[in-house]
Amino acid sequence: MPDVIEKAREAVHERAELPGMSLMEHLTELRSRLIHSVVALLICFAIAYIFHEKLFSIVTFPIDSLNYKLHYTHPTDPLNLYLKTSLYGGAIIAAPYILYQLWLFISPGMYQNEKKYVIPFMLATVTLFFGGAWFGYHWVLPSALKILIGDFGHRFLPIITIEDYNSFFLSIIFGLGITFELPIVIFFLAIFGIVDGKFLIRHARYAILIIFVIAAIICPLPDALSMTLFASPMLVLYALSIGVAFVVAPKKKELTEGK
Repeated sequence: MPDVIEKAREAVHERAELPGMSLMEHLTELRSRLIHSVVALLICFAIAYIFHEKLFSIVTFPIDSLNYKLHYTHPTDPLNLYLKTSLYGGAIIAAPYILYQLWLFISPGMYQNEKKYVIPFMLATVTLFFGGAWFGYHWVLPSALKILIGDFGHRFLPIITIEDYNSFFLSIIFGLGITFELPIVIFFLAIFGIVDGKFLIRHARYAILIIFVIAAIICPLPDALSMTLFASPMLVLYALSIGVAFVVAPKKKELTEGK
């Protein structure tokens, strides 16, 4: 861990030597990017709300297929669910533009040759997130509902509120979507010289332990087999991240010379 901190400090110092903007210019740029992102999110939220019934059907399909009805305890719960569904749907629609704004904010601190990664960065980020969401929606969520309600709870009458289901749905879908972004995180750490492929292999046992701890936390099922299956895609992503780090590392010197 100390060597990672030291490498991070060196990377920050190295980037600080790049010709860049002052603190006020950075704050102004951040403000501009945030405004653009919020406006895009609001527009996409409005578009998503037009189709809120369709979005609601997509969200509730896993539990509808088990013939369970959702309940609510407050008169505003259905409206809040439609609003939240539309907001999350709008966020997904606006995600590529928001990512582009993020890239525009961090790009001044990058070497010229590193900026060519903008398109692969956006494509990989969106693809990995949707890959994780798809895995959660089509495999983890239906299996979890079937086991938790159908197997463990078959002797009881389930009273599932729309708030409870919505939180459960989001924890799985967004949790896995964010988890699948691991190669992107490793990519930037490798670009900045903080980690490399050899470092990731050398500390693989710690990474595996952390992955299983995360799987135990976010896995909705209590058995070890389900936790292992939940951790499997993260282990594959870690292996992919090692490959990404090995690909990026040889280009580090070239990128530095092209600043």
